[in-house]
Amino acid sequence: MKNKYLFVAIGVITSLGISSCKKYLDVLPDNRAELNTTEKIAKMLVSAYPQNSYVLATELSSDNVDDYGESNPYGDRMSSQIFNWQDVTETNNDGIDVLWGSCYSAIASANAALAAIEEQGNPASLSAQRGEALVARAYGHFLLVNIFAQHYSPTKSTTDLGVTYMTKSETTLNPKYTRNTVAEVYDLMIKDLEAGLPLINDASYVSANAAKFHFNKSAANAFAARLFLYKGDWQKAIDYATASFSNAPSAYLRDWAYISTFSANFGNTSREYNASSIKANFLINTPASNIGIQFGPYYDGSRYSHGRYIADRETVLTLRTPHGTYTGAPGYRIRTYVYSGANLDKVLLPHDSYQFEITDPVAGFGFRHGVFASFTAEEAILTRAEANIMLKNYSAAVADMQLFVSNTYTVANPVVSETSINNWANGMAYSTAAVSTAKKKFNAEFPIEAGTQENMLHAVLYYKRIETLHTGLRWFDVKRYGIEITRRTIVAGAVGPISTNTLVVRDNRRALQLPQDVISSGLTPNPR
Repeated sequence: MKNKYLFVAIGVITSLGISSCKKYLDVLPDNRAELNTTEKIAKMLVSAYPQNSYVLATELSSDNVDDYGESNPYGDRMSSQIFNWQDVTETNNDGIDVLWGSCYSAIASANAALAAIEEQGNPASLSAQRGEALVARAYGHFLLVNIFAQHYSPTKSTTDLGVTYMTKSETTLNPKYTRNTVAEVYDLMIKDLEAGLPLINDASYVSANAAKFHFNKSAANAFAARLFLYKGDWQKAIDYATASFSNAPSAYLRDWAYISTFSANFGNTSREYNASSIKANFLINTPASNIGIQFGPYYDGSRYSHGRYIADRETVLTLRTPHGTYTGAPGYRIRTYVYSGANLDKVLLPHDSYQFEITDPVAGFGFRHGVFASFTAEEAILTRAEANIMLKNYSAAVADMQLFVSNTYTVANPVVSETSINNWANGMAYSTAAVSTAKKKFNAEFPIEAGTQENMLHAVLYYKRIETLHTGLRWFDVKRYGIEITRRTIVAGAVGPISTNTLVVRDNRRALQLPQDVISSGLTPNPR
């Protein structure tokens, strides 16, 4: 197969397996089913969401994992390349080449639906489908630009390489593409999002549970909040986050009383945590992926893992928190799962569910899926808190963090306040590779005042890091705040060799390299 471009055929949208040759343009896009009914357009929009996941690539790129050394055989070459910020040449269903193709495939489906709606004159009867397609198109590009480009910068994004923004279906066999700048991609995403979001209609989906797998109102607003937070438009981030939970965040809090009834078994807990019946889950993804195993109670993936060292000093098992100090294990409302032993050190929260789709019951063949919620009420609440901190609305930020903590931790009457946060942050040294703490030095391009504002940001990022553990979002916080990472090896539960491999501020490797076949086809690679 020789036509490996960034655009993916929309003739038949399929799941992207690693052995598939249908990833790229094999046939002219006009050889497709005619989208001439509401039902057909709605079915096309099922494919407007990436069928593969960014989670493994971004989680292993972040500071949420350590290297447990060559004596641990449960780490493949692709994971090693990602962890060490190398250009990735290996692949599987979580490979960056498959992710790239999956995002553009989703965008192609959205464009096909939009073209069909336009051919029918943009009737009011299809406004909900048009809204979903526009928001889905923006989201596909949002993933691509935040993974394969530098983070949005108020001073550099007009020249930083972004990705190609596809606004129509391809009609030629050998198209040549150029990359929009990061600023241009953001402008086009915002245009799509602001046009599409008001058209989203939850009643257009067959059921409330089915809506959780599409951009419903809550998910679309949470997406807008995240986008504007990343852009640094703090007030819009607040406004959209507020809209995502209808200005009643407490009504959308996760039902831990129900989920905790399954806590004896990680698999059951992770399944229920990601269930469509949970109101806090705004958008649920079911990609073909190994993330349910990589971030689950299995030996697989344990070489590069979130182990006891990080957990004890930076995340879920730290005794000192912004809302108080524990004498025993922190009272996280759902248990923290610890799997330690020979060649195994994983400290897990049930954020990714491993599900196996059987396609051949006789032979037992099928596909691995990793189920996770890409947008949740908890993240939206913390997004609003972070944006309020940037505007120095500290009381509002504290109120949101208090709401999150009271629902997430079992400690009786936990108190979050400016005083408790300042005491927590001021009592810690900045983290180093040799001595970890939950306080990472910021090198952000937006101004941060020393003292209360910086301390409040450390607190909200601490909570966000725990809430989004194993879901890949920490990487984007690392990029946004210019947090530097130095790789290290953990030996017998302690820091062993410390690498000279440090990811510095504005490091070129913060933008993952494009897939090799895309570069070979003529698209400009990221600088190295």
